Amino acid sequence: MKNDNLRVLGIDPGTATTGWAILEEKNGKIEPVSYGHIATSPQKTDAERILEISRDIEKIIAKYKPQEAGVEEIFFFKNQKTIITVAQARGAILLTLKQNNVRVSSYTPLQVKQAITGYGRAEKKQMQMMTKNILHLEKLPKPDDTADAIAIAICHLNSRKLNNLNH
Repeated sequence: MKNDNLRVLGIDPGTATTGWAILEEKNGKIEPVSYGHIATSPQKTDAERILEISRDIEKIIAKYKPQEAGVEEIFFFKNQKTIITVAQARGAILLTLKQNNVRVSSYTPLQVKQAITGYGRAEKKQMQMMTKNILHLEKLPKPDDTADAIAIAICHLNSRKLNNLNH
């Protein structure tokens, strides 16, 4: 019997907080495996924070062995300083995924909202409620970065299905 299970890592990159989620699709049903966040100390240098994120992502990959990952793209920030550090963290995450042979896809916040709610301009609360319902969770995952990572992983799984139908 062929094993059709697919394990996916969803990542919402950030320097202070990086959300992550491991979801598995079994027989067409999406199940949560584990999720959480990586919090780095503002007392550390950017380089130390980025290294910590990379090492923690590596541990998550080693423990849960995802075949693929969905990572949120950075599209707009009001704060110029924040966008640079988040972009640096995202770069380190992409490198870590590639070094560990995890196939990567990127999604804009608009694509994630569209995949979860069917509406690209959905409110964060709407997104969280849909994510909770899709996975039949008891309560909303906290912090928001974790909930976003779960949504990104769901978006990736849904996008794979659409891409497979289009080929």
